[in-house]
Amino acid sequence: MNLVIVESPTKAKTIKRFLGKGYSVISSYGHIRDLPKNNMGIDIKSGFKPEYEVPENSKKQVSILKKHAKDADKIYFATDEDREGEAIAWHLKYLLKPKKENSKRIAFHEITKKAITDSLENPREIDQNLVDAQQARRVLDRLVGYELSPFLWKKVRMGLSAGRVQSAAVRMIVDRENEIRKFKPDEYWTIEAELGKKDSPKKDKFIAKLAKKDGKIIKKLDIKDNKQAEEITSDLKDAEYKITEIKKNERKKFPSPPFTTSTMQQEAAKKLYFSAKQTMMIAQQLYEGIEIGEGKPIGLITYMRTDSVNLSKEALSSSQNFIKKEYGDGYGLEKFRFFKKKSKLAQEAHEAIRPSSIERTPDSIRQYLNPKQFKLYDLIWRRMTASQMKEAIMDATTVDISAKNYLFRATGSIIKFDGFLKIYKTDTKEKLLPILKKEEILKLLKLHSNKHSTEPLPRYTEASLVKTMEEQGIGRPSTYAPTISTIQQRGYVKKNDDRKFEPTETGELVNKVLVEHFPKIVDLKFTAQMEKELDDIANGKIKWVPVIKEFYEPFKKNLKKKDKEVSKKELTEEKTKETCDKCGKPMVIKMGRFGKFMACSGYPACKNTKPLAEEKAKQDALQKQYAHEKCDKCGAQMKVKRGRYGEFLGCSNYPKCKGIKPIEKKTGAGCPKCGNGDIIEKRSKKGRTFYACNKFPECEFALWQKPNGEVCPKCKSLLVFAAGKKIKCSNKECDFVKGQ
Repeated sequence: MNLVIVESPTKAKTIKRFLGKGYSVISSYGHIRDLPKNNMGIDIKSGFKPEYEVPENSKKQVSILKKHAKDADKIYFATDEDREGEAIAWHLKYLLKPKKENSKRIAFHEITKKAITDSLENPREIDQNLVDAQQARRVLDRLVGYELSPFLWKKVRMGLSAGRVQSAAVRMIVDRENEIRKFKPDEYWTIEAELGKKDSPKKDKFIAKLAKKDGKIIKKLDIKDNKQAEEITSDLKDAEYKITEIKKNERKKFPSPPFTTSTMQQEAAKKLYFSAKQTMMIAQQLYEGIEIGEGKPIGLITYMRTDSVNLSKEALSSSQNFIKKEYGDGYGLEKFRFFKKKSKLAQEAHEAIRPSSIERTPDSIRQYLNPKQFKLYDLIWRRMTASQMKEAIMDATTVDISAKNYLFRATGSIIKFDGFLKIYKTDTKEKLLPILKKEEILKLLKLHSNKHSTEPLPRYTEASLVKTMEEQGIGRPSTYAPTISTIQQRGYVKKNDDRKFEPTETGELVNKVLVEHFPKIVDLKFTAQMEKELDDIANGKIKWVPVIKEFYEPFKKNLKKKDKEVSKKELTEEKTKETCDKCGKPMVIKMGRFGKFMACSGYPACKNTKPLAEEKAKQDALQKQYAHEKCDKCGAQMKVKRGRYGEFLGCSNYPKCKGIKPIEKKTGAGCPKCGNGDIIEKRSKKGRTFYACNKFPECEFALWQKPNGEVCPKCKSLLVFAAGKKIKCSNKECDFVKGQ
C-alpha cells in the first residue's frame, strides 16, 4: 500500500477518487510541527536554529500518520506547491523518518486525474531551498514579534504587537490618512454646452466640454472661480456653435490576464464585495474539491496562491475549442494570447488561477455551489475565458465645435464588436452622438458652469491596499489576506461606512513609535528588500542564516538602546495648556483602552480625568438628549459614559448601583425580520461595526453593512451602502446594485 499525505481532509477526499486501491490518502490537518506558542523557540546563539515542536492538538494525527507510514511501501508528500507546502512536507518527513528510497515529493497545481497521475509519474525530492525560505520568513517574523511586542507592552500598553509586514501595511494606511489631513482643496470650474441639431434640438442633444480658448488648451485648474466662469458664459451668449472637425477612429480594447492571487482579491472586492480573507477561503474550497453530480468531489480551480499569469498549453488549446464552439469562430484567436508578468518578484512556477476545465461552465454546476462559491467561480471562469477571446473593437468619434474664440469638444463611442466583453463586463460604456456633419451649425440649449474641488488621494480599500502591497513588494500572495485581517483584529485600522481603511488612535500611536524608533521595521523599501532576499533563498542564490543575522544584530542593538532611552511618558503623553481643576497641576493627554483622554500629570496623587474637547462635546450632547433617563434599578439619574464599545448610559450612583443602558444609534431602517424593532449601529467584541435589530435577543437579524432605509425593488430586502458610492441589496441571493 502506498501512502499519500496532504494537508487538508477535503483535498484528501478529492485525490482519493483519482487513485486506485493501492493508495491510502491521509491528511495532516495543516502544520504538524511548528515553533512553540509560549516562547520564542529560536536558539539565536546556535545560528538561529528553530526549536520546533508538535502542538498538543496535532499529536494524535501524528500518531495516525506514523502508524500508516510504518506499513507503507512508498510515501508521497503531496502538500501544496509553494514554500508553505514544501515546509509541511519537510516536517512530515522529519517526523515519519522514512527510508530515502521509499519517500518522494509530488506537486500539482490542480486536483484533476491527469495532474495527480502526472505528478506520481514524475516525483521529486523535497526542495530544501523552498523550505529554507519558509523557515527564514518564520524565524524573521518570530524575532520581530517576540522582541518588539514586549517593548510596546512596556512603553505603550499591554496587548499591542508589531510585525514585519503588518507594521508596513499599517504605515501605508496612516501615511495616506496624514496626506488627506494635510490636503488643501483647490476650487476649479468647468464649462459645458448642451447642444442640439437645428431641426431636432431636443431629440438629438448632446454635451460638449470647453477645451480651448484662443487656441490654447484649458487645463484643469485654469478656471479658478465663479467670476471667471461667468465671464466665459457671458462671452458665449450670442456665439454661433459650428462643427469644425469630426474625427473617427477604431480603437481596440484587450482583455486582462487571467487571475493571480492579488488580482483575484482585488476584483472580488470590487465586484463581489468580498474581503481578501473571504476570497481566499472560498478559493481554497473550490481548489480542494466540491461534490459535483454523483457526490464525488472535484477540484474546480487551479492553485489559488500564485503571481503567475501563465496558462498551460492544454488550457490554451481547450479554451480556443470551447470559445469557437460556444460563441463562434469570430470570438476565438488565431494564435494563443500570452501575458507578461507584472510582479517583479514572481515566485514558484505556477499557472494563473483558472478553472480546471473550461467545459465546466458556472451555470452547469450552479446547483452544487453555495452562492458565494458560485460568484467566485463565475468570476474566475469568465476572467480566464475572456483572456483568450478576441479583443473588443470600439468606434470612437471626436467632434470639435467652435464658438467665437472658444472650442468645445464632444466625444462618443460605440461597441462595433463586443469580443471578450460578451462574457466579461468592464466599465466600458457606449456614449452615443447624433449624426453630425462638418460645418453644421448647432443650437445652444443651455450653458452649464460647474464648480469642482480637487480631492486628495482616496483612502485604501481592500482592493487598492492589496494592489499597492503587491506593487511595493510588501508580502506575498499567501500573506496579503492574513496581513489585512491581522491589522483589523489588532485594532490598528478599521473600515468606515464606505468600506475604506482608516487608522485608529492605537494604530497611529504604534506607527508613530515604530517610525521614530524602529524606522527599518516600517520602511517599505527595506521590507521589499527582505522579500527579495527571501526569494533569493528560495531560488538557491543565498543562504538563510546570514540574512537573518544581518537583520537581527543591528535590530537587537537598537532595541536595547531604545529600551534604556525611551520612557513610557515620552511615548504616550502629550502636553496641554490646561490645568487640573482639582490640584492645579498641568493636564496631559494619555492613551487609554478606549482611546485618548485628558488626565492630571500629578497621578497617582491626583486621579482627575476628563474627556477631550471633541469627546466632551459629543458626551454633553448625548447627556442633554438623555437628561430625563432614570436608572431601572434605583431610579437615579443616568450619566453618559464611555466604554470599549463606545458611549453608554451608566447609573450616577455607581459603584453602589451598576445599572447600565445602551445608547442606540438608529439607522432609520426598521427590522425586516420581526417588523417591530429598529436597525441600530453596534460594535462586535473585536471592535467591528455592524447593524442589528434592537429587539435582540428576541430577534437576531444583523448586517455588516449600513442600511440606507430603503428596500430592494427586486426582492424587498434592505438596501445597504456599498463601496464606490453604490447601493446594493443586502440579500446575498439578489444582484441588485445602483449608483456610480
